[in-house]
Formats: sequence, structure tokens, C-alpha cells
Amino acid sequence: MSETPLSPAQRARVVIPFLLVTLIWGSTWLVITDQLGVVPASWSVTYRFTVASIAMFAYAAWVGAPLRIERQSIAFVVIFGVSQFMLNFNFVYRAEQHVTSGLVALVFALLIVPNAVLGRIFLGQRLSGAFMAGSAIAIAGLALLFSHELETAHAGPAAVLTGIAFTVAGVLSASIANVMQGSRRAHGIALPTMMAWGMAVGALADGAYAWATMGPPVVEMRLGYFAGLLYLGLFASAIAFPLYFGIVRAIGPARAAYTSVLIPVIAMALSTLFEAYIWSWEAALGCALALAGLVVALSARRPAR
Repeated sequence: MSETPLSPAQRARVVIPFLLVTLIWGSTWLVITDQLGVVPASWSVTYRFTVASIAMFAYAAWVGAPLRIERQSIAFVVIFGVSQFMLNFNFVYRAEQHVTSGLVALVFALLIVPNAVLGRIFLGQRLSGAFMAGSAIAIAGLALLFSHELETAHAGPAAVLTGIAFTVAGVLSASIANVMQGSRRAHGIALPTMMAWGMAVGALADGAYAWATMGPPVVEMRLGYFAGLLYLGLFASAIAFPLYFGIVRAIGPARAAYTSVLIPVIAMALSTLFEAYIWSWEAALGCALALAGLVVALSARRPAR
């Protein structure tokens, strides 16, 4: 059965959070680019989720959520934190060292595809024909887009392929964490508590990896760097993640997933303005196909979580 239309009360409850999440996450890809350079990517990720975890613990205490994780949920939260806040973001930050932020955001919009596959395997969710067709259209669009990038990239095809590989690895890592949110175990843990501890675990894993591979902490004494760090830690992490999951609980994951269509539009526009991304007919057609495919996939009668 298809989903019923949203009531006026439902629309009113989610419209502002929906717009905020879309605008915040649409701009983060460009802010991440400014974080790269002096500070190794792994340390920037560490600082981001240290800030985010502190903010989430403060929020959890403010709303009266439990500040402790039950023993049987510790392993679950550790896997969630490492996959979402360590592996995912380390891959994304490295991807943006090779390709533009808008292209990374566009590839990341395909998160719904591995979400659906893993949801079918681990949660028993069905895949509709419309979803499969839409996913195929989106993948064809990305193939066209990146074929153009391989031909025109100043850094060479190897850099583009590396960026694609890092982005796909980030998508898969995030998908693991997303599908975990659909499990019974996740619903047994208060959302602020899971987010706070997940971000803390991610920050610890980020720091351990950064120290092992890059040496002691490095800080760039630049106002823009600290402003970007606070924006990513507070707005893009501690605020946007709870807002997004609130949308999921209010209108369901299928409708909430429409943010994945709008976010790359904002990211590509910002990349054009600030990263001098040059459009061609192949790039425009590839982007249009990718977004159209996502719309078809998300409008399926039985969309995946």
C-alpha cells in the first residue's frame, strides 16, 4: 500500500527541521574542503566529533535522557560510532582532497541504494521494481558524470578514481550505521544517548587512528578553521543529526530521505560558486539523471528505510 498524504499538522511539524537539515548538510561539503590542508583530515574529524559529543551529552542531560549505556548495548553503540563517525567521515574528508565537494555530495545521495540492499538482507525489507529502476537511472547518471570528470580532471584520472573510491567507502560505512538504526536494539536506546556515546566512540577512534598514522595533534591557528570546526561539530552534527532522526520518526524514513535529493543540489550550486566547478552537457545530464533516478527510487510504493 502507498503511504497516505501528510496531514497539515505533520507538515507543520517537519517543514522547518526538514529545511534546516537540508541547508546545513548541503553546505557542510564546502566547509569540509576548507578544513583540509594544514591539519590532517583524521585530526579534523577527531576535533569535529569531540565538539559534537560534548554538545550531545549536554543535550542529553538537558532533556533528561539516560547518560549511561546498558551493558548489552555497548558493542552495538561501538559499531555504530565507528562506522558512522569514524570510517564514514574519514573517507569523506579524504575524498574531498581529490574531487570537488559537490561531486562527493552527489555520490553520497546514493546512500539509499546500499541502505535498501542491507535493509533487505538484515531487516527483511522488500525492494520494489520502481526502486530498482530508479537506482539504475541514478547510477547511470553518476557513470556519465564521472566519465566526464575522468576526461577533464586537472589532477588526472587517478585522482578522480581515488576520490570516487573514498566516497563509495564512506557511503557503505554510513549505510551500515543507517541500517543499524532500523533494528530493535536501536529503538531500545534513547536517541540522544546513542548519539552522544556514538560520537564519543567515533572521536576516540578518530584520535587513535590520527595519532597512529599522522603523529601528534595538529591545529591550524586560523579563525576560519575554528569557525568551520564549530559549524561542523555543532550545527552539522549535534543539531542536524537529532533533527533528521526526528523527521524520520514523524513522517517515516522514505519521505525523510528526500533530503538526499535536495542536499546535492545545494552542494553542487555552492561548488559552482566557490570551487569554480565548470559544467558541461555531460556533467549536467549526469547530475540530472542521478537526481531523477533518486526521485523515482524514493517514490516507490514500498521504499526502503
